[in-house]
Amino acid sequence: MPVIANTISNENKILITCGTALLALIVFLLYFSHAVFLQLFIALALAYIFNPAVNWLGVRRIPRIPAVLIVFTAAVVAFIGFTLFLGYSISNELSSMQLNLPEYAQHLYEITPRPIKEYLRIETPEKLFLRLNELLQQVRGMAPDLLKPVLLFLQRAFSSTISFILAIIGYFIIPVYLFYLLVDLPKLKLFLDSLIPARYRPVAAEKLLEIDSILSGFIRGQLSVCAILAVLYSIGLYFTGIDLAIAIGTLAGITFIIPYVGTIIGIILSVIMALLKFQDILHPLLCLGWFCVVQGLEGMVITPRVVGNSVGLHPLIAIIALLIGGQIFGLMGMLLAVPVTAVLQVFLRSLAHLYHDSHFYRDLS
Repeated sequence: MPVIANTISNENKILITCGTALLALIVFLLYFSHAVFLQLFIALALAYIFNPAVNWLGVRRIPRIPAVLIVFTAAVVAFIGFTLFLGYSISNELSSMQLNLPEYAQHLYEITPRPIKEYLRIETPEKLFLRLNELLQQVRGMAPDLLKPVLLFLQRAFSSTISFILAIIGYFIIPVYLFYLLVDLPKLKLFLDSLIPARYRPVAAEKLLEIDSILSGFIRGQLSVCAILAVLYSIGLYFTGIDLAIAIGTLAGITFIIPYVGTIIGIILSVIMALLKFQDILHPLLCLGWFCVVQGLEGMVITPRVVGNSVGLHPLIAIIALLIGGQIFGLMGMLLAVPVTAVLQVFLRSLAHLYHDSHFYRDLS
């Protein structure tokens, strides 16, 4: 018996050592190849979104590869249609805004302090109008000069020219990652399941099901909420009468993927546009009021119906997670803060149950 015990102990030591080494390797690769893992993460998130549609087609006896191709085609058509609609709407709004530029320039000139006017060399409203008109023309034409700062920032974000080129190429092969992930997702689940010892599979299956519920509730649900909010924001701002209503509403809806950020961005931009166009207090208040109404609907009706209580994070915990994620990992940290915290909550609940069942907690002596 002691020999067997020693053998088992040695096996456990080997497994722990190998597991620690594997974890260290993963951390090392994440640190030095974060761009590649970001692309893979995007593909995994998209696979998680599209997999239910592929499974739905599979139930109707459509083989998996044709089902994946059908979902791919539908997603591409929807994306192209949305892009064309958004581009056409924003182009029309920019044209309308250009007609109001002289009025905007006059108002901006009146409220701009003299030192700023001198620094920017806009001594007259006409010069300010010309500056704004040039800027608007560049935005409409997507002038390459506007992209230079972005490209410079991206180049600095990568360690070398080769890694920069590889990272850019990597984003173009995300559809390839996505295709193979969708095709082989059932095999991947079976492989991961085979790594779990049989005696632990019931508990692991329960926890994985809970995590799947949380992630599906956040990823699929949050994207649906973002789409609904984008439509509601755009409709309200359009009837308020401000310029760039659809662009601001869509931007606010999309950036709501990071909770609360989209609402803040939408309020700031819409209030600025309302002040520029109407030069009163009523229309900025209408914009602010509409965002408050939609935010109330989101909290009381939209999110509970679409997402449900699967994520189950208190708003204060979500805000703290966002701040910590943004402080440590930047934008990507803010994107992942809520789902990662929600998943951690599953394990913390298990630890809490173990603690409540422990002798230390239940001992009455």
